[in-house]
Amino acid sequence: MATGAAADEALRHEVQVWIKENAIPEVKNARLGVRGTGERSEAMREWERRLLDGRWICSHWPEEYGGRGLDNFQNGIVSDEFSRAGYPRISRGMGESLVSPAIIVHGDEEQKRHFLARILDGTDRYCQGFSEPGAGSDLAGLQTRGVVDGDEIIITGQKVWTSGAQFANMMFCMCRTDMDAPKHQGISYVLVPMKDNGFDIRPLRQMTGGAGFNEVFIDGARAPLFNVIGGLHNGWRVANTTLGNERRGGGSRHVGFLDSWRRVVEKARANGKASDPTVRQQLAWAYTKIQIIRYQAERMNALAAAGHEPGPEASVGKMLWSEYSRRFGEIAMNIAGMESLVRPDGDGYRQNEWMGMFLGSRSGTIWGGTAEVQRNIVGERALGLPKEPGDLANLPFSEIPKNA
Repeated sequence: MATGAAADEALRHEVQVWIKENAIPEVKNARLGVRGTGERSEAMREWERRLLDGRWICSHWPEEYGGRGLDNFQNGIVSDEFSRAGYPRISRGMGESLVSPAIIVHGDEEQKRHFLARILDGTDRYCQGFSEPGAGSDLAGLQTRGVVDGDEIIITGQKVWTSGAQFANMMFCMCRTDMDAPKHQGISYVLVPMKDNGFDIRPLRQMTGGAGFNEVFIDGARAPLFNVIGGLHNGWRVANTTLGNERRGGGSRHVGFLDSWRRVVEKARANGKASDPTVRQQLAWAYTKIQIIRYQAERMNALAAAGHEPGPEASVGKMLWSEYSRRFGEIAMNIAGMESLVRPDGDGYRQNEWMGMFLGSRSGTIWGGTAEVQRNIVGERALGLPKEPGDLANLPFSEIPKNA
């Protein structure tokens, strides 16, 4: 069997041939809605069926769970080829990118069989129940409670900045199940059904006019103990697997960045700015950064393929791509010029592409752990710098002072 570079080239060729044989012209260059939600055409539904049959959805999962057993680097190759051909590679959103790594690493065999199948076929659509009004950057300060009742866990509390909660039917939720344990040790990671289960979802209007984020009030939501991943009180370790994958960004974030870069280059050529030395320098800087982000991701993918869980290296990657994205949003606005300041006609707060690129980039250095928190992680865990003074991590959570 071919290995290394030969195997990678064989995979690239296999994807190219598969796309050529299965292409549906109606879906070429189609853009999916938020997390793949919304009404889909029959052509898109057929495309999804073909992707599932070809095992190109969740193809980095082990074969026994419906994937192809690709490592993360190979998964990036697949994404590259779909992007180059102009065909969407449908994903399963947070279920695929954030929940499944935690299940695969920390779940037992029965949990893997049950929950991964429901992610793969699209039955379960997840949102993230981590951040709280008093626990954002310090996630371990969360106060949502989980109380064991027989063979169930009952969850009560509040979450905020919950992306896509209005589209989800499941939440991967962090809750405190032992108030007397140190704050990192008394937390559980629970997969909670949302429909008719004590969830009150309230949209948070953003500066874009949209409401992609929500605040969520949880009043006595119930989940079977079977839905606790990694065991009771062991949720911090499980959550770090999820957060590491979120910060690392998978194997193909650079593909989206490269697509955006190409569209901005086209705009610069169309409006005559491509000959401006300053613009050319900015575009060269952006392309260079994308390649650095790609190589950093490939390094992380190689570590993941070798069985290493994401560590402080993931924080380096998070800083790289989120700070790049914020700067590139500014570059895109400047290149588009006055066009970037004029809203399209129509009802509501409509945005053109350049507005969306700029406004959407502003949150990247906040969600998934702020840039400041990432620098602390790198400083303490990679560089060996001392922790900040006043560390309360070893006190029982019930004794830690809290905001009123």
